[in-house]
This record gives sequence, C-alpha cells and structure tokens, in this order.
Amino acid sequence: DVSPVVAGLIGATVLVVSVSVTVFVWTCCHQQAEKKHKTPPYKFIHMLKGISIYPETLSNKKKINRIRRDKNGTPKETGRGNLLVDAAESGLISSDKAPDGPNAAPHIDQLPIKVDYGDELSPDQSLTPGGSKTSSPSSPGDDVMLGELTFSVDYNFPKKALVVTIQEAHGLPVMDEHTQSSDPYIKMTILPDKRHRVKTRVLRKTLDPVFDETFTFYGIPYSQLQDLVLHFLVLSFDRFSRDDVIGEVMVPLAGVDPSTGKVQLTREILKRNIQKCISRGELQVSLSYQPVAQRMTVVVLKARHLPKMDITGLSDPYVKVNVYYGRKRIAKKKTHVKKCTLNPVFNESFIYDIPVDLLPDISIEFLVIDFDRTTKNEVVGRLILGAHSITAGGVEHWREVCENPRKPVAKWHSLSEY
Repeated sequence: DVSPVVAGLIGATVLVVSVSVTVFVWTCCHQQAEKKHKTPPYKFIHMLKGISIYPETLSNKKKINRIRRDKNGTPKETGRGNLLVDAAESGLISSDKAPDGPNAAPHIDQLPIKVDYGDELSPDQSLTPGGSKTSSPSSPGDDVMLGELTFSVDYNFPKKALVVTIQEAHGLPVMDEHTQSSDPYIKMTILPDKRHRVKTRVLRKTLDPVFDETFTFYGIPYSQLQDLVLHFLVLSFDRFSRDDVIGEVMVPLAGVDPSTGKVQLTREILKRNIQKCISRGELQVSLSYQPVAQRMTVVVLKARHLPKMDITGLSDPYVKVNVYYGRKRIAKKKTHVKKCTLNPVFNESFIYDIPVDLLPDISIEFLVIDFDRTTKNEVVGRLILGAHSITAGGVEHWREVCENPRKPVAKWHSLSEY
C-alpha cells in the first residue's frame, strides 16, 4: 500500500512531465510549420550550368565549392555532378571584413617602409591611387563597339522568385594589350533599392564569354516587377590594379512580361554613364606631421551628405584608410561603423611612422564604405591625399601639411567616383 502523500506526489510529477512534453512537442511542430511556409524577404540562389553553387540566406551562410586545376590550369570536376568553381576567380568571397569592434586597440602602425619598394604592385590592393591605367587604343570609346549581352528573365509564381540567367556576351573589346584579350565578368544589381548585388565568375582570355549562370531572387512580388530595373555592369578582371569597366546594360522590367514563361533578351553594351553631377558626399579629415618623431597623424573627423545606400533611406558608413608608398599599399585601417546615418561623426585617429625623405612619395586613400550584413560592402566614394592626389583641394591640403609641421590641418573634401 502507498500512502496518500506519496501517491499525490507521483501523480503531480507525472502530470507536470506530461504537460511539459506536450508543450515542447507543440512548440517544435509550430516552429517547423512557420519555417516551412515563411518566405524570407531576401534570398537568392546562384546556379552555374544548372548546379547550385552559391546559395545565400538571411544567416549569410555561403556555400562555395572550389575548383581543382591540373598543371595546365584546366578546371576539373570533383564529386558527383558538382561543378566546382574557383572562389578567387569567381569573386564570390568578400574581401572586406567587418570593421574593428568597440574594444579595438589603439590605431598605431609601425610601417615597414623600405626604399627598394619602387613601383611594385601589391596583388591585394583594392584601389591603387594614381595607378589607373592610361587609356589604350583598344579601350572603350565612342567609336568602339562594346559587344552584346544575352540573358533571360523568368518568374516563379509559387515561390515568388525572379530568375535571371546571364547566358553569354559577344564582341567584347580588348582590354589587355599583352594578351590581346580580356578577362570578363558581370556584376548585376536590381535597382532602385540595390538590395540584390551579385556577380558571375571570371572567364579568362576571351572576347566571347559564355557564363550560363542563373540567379534566383526570392521574396519579390510580381506586382513590383514593373518598378524594377536590371543593371548589368560588364568588367574585365585585373589582378594587379582596378578592374576595367567595359560597359553597362540597363533593362527596365516594365517592358518585360515573364508571366507566360522565360523571356530571352539581347541588349547592346553601352559605355558606362558616370553621372558626375551626383554628389557622393563630403569627408572631413585632419593631417599633422611631426618631423622630429617622423610621425604622421591622420584623423578621420566626419562626413556629410552621403548618398542613400539602404532601403531605409540611410546608410551604415565607415572609413577605410589605406597608406601607399609609390604604388604599393603599406598599411590599412578602418574606423568603426556608424549606424543609420548620412552625416556620421567618427573622430578616430591613426598614427604612422613615415621618414621625412619618403614623405613626397606617400599617398593616403580614404574609402567611405557602406557596411551591409547580408551582401558585400559597397564603396560610396573615395579621397586621395598626397603624391597621387587628383584634385586641387587634395594637392593644396597636402602642401599645407608639409609646409606647416606639427600643425593639424583639417579640411572638407568632396568624395569622388570610386
């Protein structure tokens, strides 16, 4: 026989365990059902020749399969039906990392400056000040045909997905005089929000590239297609300098109806329309050089009137500071990210040891970048001070710094097209 007290405790325990298990099972089932029927607001799948190689979701997880090459550089396939792609050539890995956290150490660099650097180029440099190549006879111009781009547009109604396939390009101009060819790839952006920014892999030494890459964008209602514009930017990859822009293609979806099936289009590649009248904003920086200590102090003060980069109408800017000796980058630092603002205040300083005799060959590049968690960070504009300054204000600022040692010189500068 069991006493009433023990029986009551056993019954209460069984009841509590049963209720807990029931609640847990119901919660799991409810979460699975919500996840199954929920459409994420931003997601796309990258298909290369019918095989998914680049899925990206809200958690920013990227699946990238690498390619194996034999001694002749010929790509090989590994695995069961998976086409492996060189992540470095395809450009699917973002090179910009998030800025330093709030507990970052003081920004002080000891620069490994040597006289024998010369004009050596650094493969990892992003934008080389003064290193832009002079236009060759084969560079795109008004009298040069830039070729044609063939692509298709489709819409998946059950999944509310826009499907864009970049098929091929023909008749591209020669951008590399040494090989008499080009290394083309394509960046695609959905305007006007610029939320979806993707790019194809690089195809080496060809003027008639066949990409055959499909990008599927989920969470785009069919009713909004008429307001969107597809922007294709055709570029030629350059390992040691800034990539060459071949041209662009703008396709308003207002004139395209993919409701009945896939629509294949061929558009002529036009010379890129760089709108100089659109302001990229302004950046205020302060420079001071101590000749005795041979130390340059760079202070990123603030920016104003930056362009809107996010769907919210704001931006998450930070500044990346690159120091060059000649054409070689010798130091780089970043400020903290300023959330949701077009007029950020940074007030962050960086100290570099620079010998006096090397000062005439030093350039400092300021890149204002919009931080994005889900896609690659986008450069808003840039400023160059020093030996390779391209503006009169930049030349004057650097001259004042050199002629007034130990005196901080602060000035506003307009950001140029990147």
